[in-house]
Amino acid sequence: MLPYQSADLPAERRVEDLLARMTLEEKAAQMMCVWQQKTDKLVDARGDFDLEKARRAFVEGHGIGQVGRPSDAGGGKDARGQATLTNAIQKFFIEQSRLGIPVVFHEECLHGQASPGATSFPQPIGLAATFDPALVESLYAMTAHEARSRGTHQALTPVVDVARDPRWGRVEETFGEDPYLVSQMGMAAIRGFQGDRSFRDKTRVIATLKHFAAHGQPESGMNCAPVNVSMRVLRETFLQPFKDAIEKAGAISVMASYNEIDSVPSHASRWLLRDVLRDEWKFEGFVVSDYYAIWELSDRPDTHGHGVAADKTEACVLAVRAGVNIELPEPDCYLHLVDLVRNGTLQESQLDDLVAPMLLWKFKLGLFDDPYVDPEEAERVAGTDGHRQLARRAARETITLLESRGGLLPLDPRAIRTIAVIGPNANRSLLGGYSGKPTHDVTVLDGIKARLGARVKVVYAEGCKITREGSWNEDEVLASDAEEDRRQIAEAVTVANDADVIVLAIGGNEQTSREAWSRKHMGDRPSLELIGRQNELVEAMAALGKPIVALLFNGRPLAIGALTEKVPAILECWYLGQETGHAVADVLFGDHVPGGKLPITIPRSAGHLPAFYNYKPSARRGYLFDDVTPLYAFGYGLSYTTFAVENVRLERDTISRDGSTRVLVDVTNTGAREGTEVVQMYIRDRVSSVTRPIKELKGLKKISLRPGEKLVVDLEITPESLAFYDIDMRYVVEAGEFTIMVGTSSRDCDLHAVTLRVEG
Repeated sequence: MLPYQSADLPAERRVEDLLARMTLEEKAAQMMCVWQQKTDKLVDARGDFDLEKARRAFVEGHGIGQVGRPSDAGGGKDARGQATLTNAIQKFFIEQSRLGIPVVFHEECLHGQASPGATSFPQPIGLAATFDPALVESLYAMTAHEARSRGTHQALTPVVDVARDPRWGRVEETFGEDPYLVSQMGMAAIRGFQGDRSFRDKTRVIATLKHFAAHGQPESGMNCAPVNVSMRVLRETFLQPFKDAIEKAGAISVMASYNEIDSVPSHASRWLLRDVLRDEWKFEGFVVSDYYAIWELSDRPDTHGHGVAADKTEACVLAVRAGVNIELPEPDCYLHLVDLVRNGTLQESQLDDLVAPMLLWKFKLGLFDDPYVDPEEAERVAGTDGHRQLARRAARETITLLESRGGLLPLDPRAIRTIAVIGPNANRSLLGGYSGKPTHDVTVLDGIKARLGARVKVVYAEGCKITREGSWNEDEVLASDAEEDRRQIAEAVTVANDADVIVLAIGGNEQTSREAWSRKHMGDRPSLELIGRQNELVEAMAALGKPIVALLFNGRPLAIGALTEKVPAILECWYLGQETGHAVADVLFGDHVPGGKLPITIPRSAGHLPAFYNYKPSARRGYLFDDVTPLYAFGYGLSYTTFAVENVRLERDTISRDGSTRVLVDVTNTGAREGTEVVQMYIRDRVSSVTRPIKELKGLKKISLRPGEKLVVDLEITPESLAFYDIDMRYVVEAGEFTIMVGTSSRDCDLHAVTLRVEG
């Protein structure tokens, strides 16, 4: 037995031994991946492993670093099929490569593994609305277990981009606009995926932070566009969630972003991937490229090219020097690695430095010693009742009550004879992007019918379309037909005419807000208005004079001023996952009291952008003929009960610059129902060497109270809560007075303030 084959040796020693035995070609192979090329190199038309194809494709025996998305082989593999496939592919590379180096299988796991039969829960923007890191950790631990049982080792998740432009189609993939909230949710996701990073029980996977960095505020709101922010904003807003995720939660992998910062694309940025990531933050994991992004350093005709490399060979050089360990998803630019070392452009030692951490985690994952999974176990784990209940709980906690006028909600089934379920999202699968095909997928209509049974008559009409039929994956998006929409609106009026109450399901769909990955596959928008004839549908329903509850399903904030004027009860649902219908029914009929909070500001229009709450003092002075405030503020969300926040005080109101204290507040449920509230702490440095935001979220705690119950909530204030990059770009706490604000949203009217003095 060779040293690297011995499980008794430390992983670091095994890496050292293995690396010394590898040829240049074998090292280069570890820096490459196959994804769609599986069809040509690894699987047959059914998606089953094809030994003869594999032997022809990998005749040299050099192996490969990763295989992307085995679950999509043959049009989609269920749990047992994926486990069987990954075992077969793994066996081939272990037995047919010279050194027996196993592969890593990666999958998309944005809100559940994007595979047939996997449990699907709310999109991250919805999870952020729960303000519940413990719940998020549980969800991603569940996903890790489902994925690992199928043979997956790495999740290309979580997205810790801070979303500051709702025109961007990828908002739904993020945890919102606030760096503190994104950090808390991102760290929770990493702990869920990776556990203690020992991987001993084979229920956890490597997490991948993306997109590094600043992907969430692209120029013009267009995906992949340049990000034009100052160094101070870059560090305090966009880099902070990545820094926390690495230093506090131990994230093992990072994906570089498509965009450029200060004219340097991330995949070519030595400052970003080496100086900041590795030298400052001491990151010891590995960087994966975003799909085809190294090619884009040159020119990729179907989308764009940065023009910092003349061709794929130069792009390869830039990415290696920047520190991109592996190219995803196919062998492309890194096919030039061997020649570039042989001609002296690159040094073999540069490849050693990039290959070593990937080998290290293959050892720590146990792939050299226990590489296979049990297909029966994979089938047993997939979509269990426990997982389904967790997904339903997450969906309920995501739902955010924006309007509740006239005591309409919750609906009382005993007082309803007929309920009309109307709208383009009423009987549609609403999972959002990067979704699998869950075993259960409950529409709003089905959920309401299941809850009410035969006691209440449920009638339905689509009302209009948002777009013509189409999926997230399809390139072309077709606008709905105006004449057909108006015919459907008239039909909906007839259907709803005899109903006692109308439930109106509108918003966006998977085509109107999505990743714009090419010139033909768009997903960013210059407007935030409801698409098509949806506002006409709202007007037609309102004209009936009946009680209306609106359900919004969307991947980005929408400008819903007209809806707010006409509809007394509005619930923001984002995308709720496979349990959509059940969760909606739970909230509509009072089986669950909504407690979601907005993780991103809802602006009045696209003309009000940027609209994020943590702006600088001079940024929202006012508009001619319009209101500068948002339609709904960050952190806002109502309940079926009420809460009193009183007696805000500091444990110590004077501290040193390296000192800590706590803010305490009395919270009482003053209503008649048990419910949850999110206590939020915002901080502002009153006078500082550089301008500071008017308020910044620096603490949160979600609590549950029975009617009449009172709780003292405490939130810690540490030097990290107060520090920022000063006039000399030093990360410090400055002496002076800080306003500490505690309440139930970022709105001034929902906050109570006290003063903290920091002595220098």
